[in-house]
Amino acid sequence: MNIDRTLRSVVAVRSTIPEDAFTAATLGTRREGSGVVIRENGLVLTIGYLITEAEEVWLTTHEGRIVPGHALAYDQETGFGLVQALGPLDMPALKFADATRASVGDPVVMADGVGQFVEANIVAKQEFAGYWEYLLDEAIFTAPAHPSWGGAALVDTDGKLLGIGSLHLQMAARNGEAADINMVVPIDILLPILDDLLNRGKVNKPPRPWLGAYSAESDGEVVVMSVAEGGPAAQAGLRRGDVISEIRDGEVEGLADFYRKVWESGSAGAEIPMRVLRDGREAWLRIKSADRNSFLRKPHLQ
Repeated sequence: MNIDRTLRSVVAVRSTIPEDAFTAATLGTRREGSGVVIRENGLVLTIGYLITEAEEVWLTTHEGRIVPGHALAYDQETGFGLVQALGPLDMPALKFADATRASVGDPVVMADGVGQFVEANIVAKQEFAGYWEYLLDEAIFTAPAHPSWGGAALVDTDGKLLGIGSLHLQMAARNGEAADINMVVPIDILLPILDDLLNRGKVNKPPRPWLGAYSAESDGEVVVMSVAEGGPAAQAGLRRGDVISEIRDGEVEGLADFYRKVWESGSAGAEIPMRVLRDGREAWLRIKSADRNSFLRKPHLQ
């Protein structure tokens, strides 16, 4: 692999978010990471949390040129975000790999927008459920971890783009110690929605039900860690420490199953009945779900 060629396609991404934005308290008002040029016209793919509700986006090339960007779209289901450079980047676009054919053990490189790269291997390809009502059927996990993972490019030995860095996690190693790994969103799930994101700013389908509940899995149980202020779960009385045991008439078997049962209830606005265990007692709540995007500042199409 020609790593220098790959690095020429990765930019640094810096965004500014209004203090009164919905995500300002959890994600901050100044966010920094990376993005990957995927079209010669300066279209940049990044991880969505870097540009969600952004009022300003700046892209920096490896030569130090700073170019303003426009947040075109961020997709809550996949986690991807798109930025259009508002000036010439004069950078080559990375070609897409087929992430479905990547295998555990494959050598890869994770590269960020300031020239740092880590030679790694794929250590797992498996389901990932995030506490913010997020689920990937098959995420890519790599080790060793890149210290600046957000929006970084994961490329294969041909220099093609396998995915975009999203998280820094830990997994149990064979010696019993914790190993640092990165979770990467695979590029394949972008392809079916890319035209919609470019032309509409969102995917052309009804939005999923969103509860505004931040949850974790503990011994197979789904435990509420917190709720979004003003969100559907908070309005319905869901609380920190509640254990969600049933959705409608179906027992909840882990975090991924919880999300799937909620999303199977229909589109945003559907009422979600759930049984919770609170302080040793059972209670039923009915949460009127919402469209998560209705709480966010919208990127506008240019």
